[in-house]
Amino acid sequence: MMRIVEIIDAAVARLLDRQDPYRKRMEQALPAMTGYDAEMVRLGLTPYLKTFRKPELLKFLAEDFSNPGILDDFQPLAKGGYGQAFGPPVLGHIWAGNVPALPLWSIVCGLLVKSGNIGKVSSAEPLFATWFAELLAEVAPELAGCLAVVWWQGGDSKPEQALLQAADMTLAYGSNASLAAIQSRMPQGKRFLGFGHKVSFAMISVAALDPAKVAETAHHAAHDIGQYDQQGCFAPHVVFVESGGQISPRMFSRYLARSLAAFGQRYPRRALTLAEDNSLAAWRQQEEFVHGAEVAGDIRGEWSVSFHESGQGFGASSLNRAVRVVAVDDLADVPAIVAPYRALLQTVGIAARPDALFTLSKLLGDVGVTRIAALGDMTSPEAGWHHDGRFNLADLVNVTEIDARAPAQADKLAFYDD
Repeated sequence: MMRIVEIIDAAVARLLDRQDPYRKRMEQALPAMTGYDAEMVRLGLTPYLKTFRKPELLKFLAEDFSNPGILDDFQPLAKGGYGQAFGPPVLGHIWAGNVPALPLWSIVCGLLVKSGNIGKVSSAEPLFATWFAELLAEVAPELAGCLAVVWWQGGDSKPEQALLQAADMTLAYGSNASLAAIQSRMPQGKRFLGFGHKVSFAMISVAALDPAKVAETAHHAAHDIGQYDQQGCFAPHVVFVESGGQISPRMFSRYLARSLAAFGQRYPRRALTLAEDNSLAAWRQQEEFVHGAEVAGDIRGEWSVSFHESGQGFGASSLNRAVRVVAVDDLADVPAIVAPYRALLQTVGIAARPDALFTLSKLLGDVGVTRIAALGDMTSPEAGWHHDGRFNLADLVNVTEIDARAPAQADKLAFYDD
């Protein structure tokens, strides 16, 4: 297992070198393929890739296994006896293409549990996984047969069925409807893990609304909203702002608008499809004319901030840098507001004092939130983060146990037994 860690670390080190041919190719091609701003992609790749260096990979292992050696050999179990963890012989991956380089997370997990991996890339971003497979084969030819990257046209059921049949377990990312469709086609006896669409939001306390701090608070919120145009599940759709501070929630919405405008000047939003453009226009109209919100945005619609005086304005935005700012009397009221959406909740970015951070985190955990982040860090989960509250590696393996009584019985058959 440590040999695999060293190989992944060496491959990622290549990608962190901006003079490496693979890194240059990615910096040139990923913006062209996805439409995201080239500088955003360039700067976003580095911290994401650093998540998979050797020290961080050891965090993945330590987070899921008290003794990572269980992936290599039988190890003592707390209950007695011995156990060894085995990954699926073949692990299938069906990736979404909404965020560049996203497949690396599940590829690394599959390699760490010693599985063979077959991944189907999205038409929206087929490049990163393909190039990483090539790079991995260069760094460690002995792993060349452990990762295959494939593609087929969406809706073609024959190759999908072949993948589902070949894989002992399949991971899939996408809309809830597409995941349900894939799961319905899973062969009997095969395991399936689906990661569907989630909704994240932010919470800002009065402590972060001090005149000396509010600009930085708005800057952090704008970063979380603007990074990859809210296409990732970590990005906030709603920002709950506590009343009673020196800066009111309405005034904060204006700070946020200015920060999003500045963010857009540095990292322009990608060009939208006609459907995305219509969705954004419909969202803005609904916010203003149905919900009675105050809507601000630039003339090109590159960002939109909708302000709700009432604390009940929770819901998904149209994405593409559109966000609600919702005033609440007390942030402790937010968990009850979002509780009906338990199955959809994921990340919450909090700007609050330490005591409030832990108090709010407990309340949010009770209603289904699975990750609490600092505002500004919502789109950058830590190594070993429990995706949707689950385990990156432990969920992939089966454990073979040697019963605690078996060694004693075997001892009686040893040549040294009297």
